[in-house]
This record gives sequence, C-alpha cells and structure tokens, in this order.
Amino acid sequence: MSYKAAIMVVLYILFAPLAGGLLEGADRKISARMQGRIGPPLLQPFYDVRKLMNKQVIAVSVLQTSMLLCYLVLMVFTGAIFFAGNDILMCLFVLSTASTFMYFAAVVTSSPYNTIASSRELIQIMTYEPAVLLAGIGFYLVAGTFSVAKIANSDIVMLTRMPGLFASFVLILLIKMRKSPFDVSTSHHAHQELVMGVKTEMGAQNLAIFTITEWYETSILMGIVGLFVVTSNPLSYVGAILLCAAVYFFLIIADNACARVKWTQMLQITWLFTLFASGVNLLILMLIK
Repeated sequence: MSYKAAIMVVLYILFAPLAGGLLEGADRKISARMQGRIGPPLLQPFYDVRKLMNKQVIAVSVLQTSMLLCYLVLMVFTGAIFFAGNDILMCLFVLSTASTFMYFAAVVTSSPYNTIASSRELIQIMTYEPAVLLAGIGFYLVAGTFSVAKIANSDIVMLTRMPGLFASFVLILLIKMRKSPFDVSTSHHAHQELVMGVKTEMGAQNLAIFTITEWYETSILMGIVGLFVVTSNPLSYVGAILLCAAVYFFLIIADNACARVKWTQMLQITWLFTLFASGVNLLILMLIK
C-alpha cells in the first residue's frame, strides 16, 4: 500500500462515522422541515449513540454482538479497500458479505419480528445486488480496470458513459439506506409494521454498533456516487461533493414523499428498471468498445 493510500484509509476510518452521522442529522432536520416540524439538532445522532453506549448491556443473544462486530469490521474493511484505491469489484463483494452478517445478527435472536424482517433483508440483498455488481462491471468497461485509483484518475467522466448504471445505482440506494418506498426490512421511522425491523431486538451497545456501521456504509455509498464524476482534474472533486449532496437530498425527498411498497413490488420495480437501464447501458458500452 502506498503512503497516499494509507493516509486515505486512516482518514476514512477516523472521519467516515463523522460524515455519516452528520448526514443522518441533516436527514432528520430536512425531513422534519418537510413535515412542518423544527426537528432535532444536527448532532442528535451522536447524542443518541453516546446515550446507547452508556446504557446497561442488553443482548437477547450472545451471538448478536459477535455478528454485529463482524458487520462493523467488514464494513470498515470495505471502505479501506475503496478509499485505498484498490479493486472496486472486491470492495462490492466484501460489502455484500458485510450485509449477510447484519442478517445473521437479526436472525439469531429468534424473535418473530426479527425472523420476518431478516427474511425481507435477504430479499432486499437479492434485489439490489444485480445493480451493484453491474455498476462495477460498467466502471471496468469504461475505464478498462477495476482499480478505484485508476478510475478516479481517468480523464473520462464516468457519468457521461454510464447514465443508466448511475440511475440504477441511485435507485437501489433507497434500499441500501433503508428509505421509502423500499424500507421493507428496517425503518428509521415509526410507520414500520415490524416495529424497527431487524433492529427490534438490538439494544444499548449493539444498537450503537449497528448505527455506527450504517454511518460507515453511507460514506462508502456516497464515495461510489462521487466516483461517477471524479477525474484527474482536481476540480472534479467539487462536482463529486455536489453530486453526492444532490443524490442524498433526492433520497430524503423520496423517503418523505413515497409510501412504502410490498417486497414483491420492490423486487419487480427494481429488477425491471435495473435490467432495462443498466442492460441497455452495458450493451451500448460493449458495442462502442
């Protein structure tokens, strides 16, 4: 690993939770304004995690903590691969593996709520994985490499060559970030009929670990969004930040404006859109190669 890559990994490990927590705070604040409320302070997510860390240890299953720690470690490892500029396909595979440990953390409790929610989580993984992997293939077809560093140092704005793949990736972010209309296994709001889905039996430090891991994941996903416009031009990083802000704002709007759909509708909508938008985009990329 180069000196620059090592610095990026350290910065990611230290500041990704901060960025993810601030984005969640902004999400709460903007959502509250959309609903005619003042909303909590911007730093409320950090206050919540601190409070959870100070609570009495509560674990329905001793295995749950181990599964959540694996979920956290793999998510950190995923971000390290990405921000070190290594193989994006490996990054996406490890990201998928991390999601399976979150499923295990829910299912080991044997709670009826968690059992149903965890089965929906598996369906969600099956729903968004094609779009995630196709995005990785799209980067390879355009840049000729899976290396994140080489993709970022390319002179090509990936978004201009991958609009369909980008649209599909943004759509599945609604699932990955647990936003309506696709928050079928876990919800950040009170309308979830499964209480809090896979988080129902998580308490104290376990819920704090889950929340911090989500902050890491948010930073990774926004990093991938930024990769669609980052080039060798340093000014492209400004464009990447603006694109990430626009995408995140779109996710907030969708979360507040859309009613939650059934898992069957989620599967149909996502796969049809992914197969059409990503499929056509990939076909064009292969033809112009």
